[in-house]
Amino acid sequence: MSAEATQAENLAAVKRYCDAWRSGNFAALRDCYHDEFSLHYGGNNPFTGVHQGKARSLEVLAKVSVLTKRKLLEIVDYMAGPERATVIVRESFERGTERVELERVLLYTVKDGKLHHCWLFDTDQKTVDRFFSA
Repeated sequence: MSAEATQAENLAAVKRYCDAWRSGNFAALRDCYHDEFSLHYGGNNPFTGVHQGKARSLEVLAKVSVLTKRKLLEIVDYMAGPERATVIVRESFERGTERVELERVLLYTVKDGKLHHCWLFDTDQKTVDRFFSA
């Protein structure tokens, strides 16, 4: 397979993901994840580490969403190369009267046209750790 074909497949996978996320179509969003999907969280908080499998990863994402009242504000950009795809987003987190806006980078590998691994990189890890540790 050529690098161009792989790049096009990676781009198509993240575009489909971004379209589903923007529209709030959670069934389509869940379908973007490969059954072997794993989620890699950095930082120093209860979610730090690797969460293996689609079901476990979606469970963690749901817990994070409830804990932080996480909302997508904007998909800043998405891009792909022959081995990785990237989505840059702005999200808000809320807890009590505190609300923060964060820029986050989601780095993906793609397998069988679906998101296979995701590494999250936060521009303000200290704030994310604080919100995740509440």
